[in-house]
Amino acid sequence: MTAPDIPAGFEPHFRKAPLTDPWEPLYSKKTDKGVTVGLRLATPHTNARGLIHGGLIAALSDAAMGYSCAQATGWTTSFVTISLSIDYVGAAGIGQWLAVEGEAIKTGNTICFAQCLVRADDAVIARASGTFRVVPKKG
Repeated sequence: MTAPDIPAGFEPHFRKAPLTDPWEPLYSKKTDKGVTVGLRLATPHTNARGLIHGGLIAALSDAAMGYSCAQATGWTTSFVTISLSIDYVGAAGIGQWLAVEGEAIKTGNTICFAQCLVRADDAVIARASGTFRVVPKKG
């Protein structure tokens, strides 16, 4: 993927995970509101009809919201998902730019509430909300 294929402000994603390895390359952008995860849709991101798979949307929404909670607490805590809710309102196909825009809504000592919009080439295709539990950071 060349630099012109990636929108301004996005950099190679700062965190790797075994789940997302097959979806690489992933990109991210930190904003005042939260963390946005992005990628250029390709065959490994699709279902049998060649459209983005809902499971990919769910996993990246979960990640973007969790990262947004971590950013809101200064990256001093870790989070695990308590609940995740997604409304799918559109579709996307190979070649489109997917941006999963996380935002922490409210943080506390034990819980963080977050939301995100999922856009394909700027058109909203899903929205999600999540509740995350603070857990002690390892190491």
